[in-house]
Amino acid sequence: MSSFASLRTTMVDTQIRPSDVTKYPIIDAMLEVPRELYVPDAYREVAYAGRNVPLQKGRVVLEPRTLAKMLDALNIQPDELVLDVAAGLGYASAVAARLAQAVVALEEDEAMAEEAESTLAAQSVDNAVVIQGGLTEGAAQHGPYDVIMIQGAVVNLPQALTAQLKEGGRIACLFMDGECGAVRIGYKIDGVVNWRFSFNAGAPVLPGFEAEKAFSL
Repeated sequence: MSSFASLRTTMVDTQIRPSDVTKYPIIDAMLEVPRELYVPDAYREVAYAGRNVPLQKGRVVLEPRTLAKMLDALNIQPDELVLDVAAGLGYASAVAARLAQAVVALEEDEAMAEEAESTLAAQSVDNAVVIQGGLTEGAAQHGPYDVIMIQGAVVNLPQALTAQLKEGGRIACLFMDGECGAVRIGYKIDGVVNWRFSFNAGAPVLPGFEAEKAFSL
């Protein structure tokens, strides 16, 4: 067993299972997807640590526990289409691709989008497509989506994203309030997203998802 494979097993046994993530497809995906290939080279040795891995410009790869609990709450089905917003280097998209019918990985940064595309292709993740575009705009041309997940924190969630969620669909958001963060799952019922608290977590707020600036005369 390679050292990274043993680190993956340790990650699942010490971070994922103890966090009440019990769905076998999620455990299996996190045991199989090589997280070390989806982080910057300088962070490969700490890819499996229980923390967010820095990318660039305040972006991160969410810690394994946060992603696993998010996926657990979303309960992605094999016939569903997923939009992964702020896909970064593609790790969460690769994991979700093992659960869903297809994943649209949306990334704004050209270099990260290109790297995600080449890594996903090299790993034969053929049911995930990388789209370069504004994170706050979503990818309406491929929607609507059964599931939307966001790889980073938000304060203000753009309406353009919830508009791309199917009726009956789910969206996972990590809302930050100062230093405190809470992942909530939104369910679209009669065109309105109803939010439920899922668990606490933390991450940097994504560019474009900050609080709206108050207008003053």
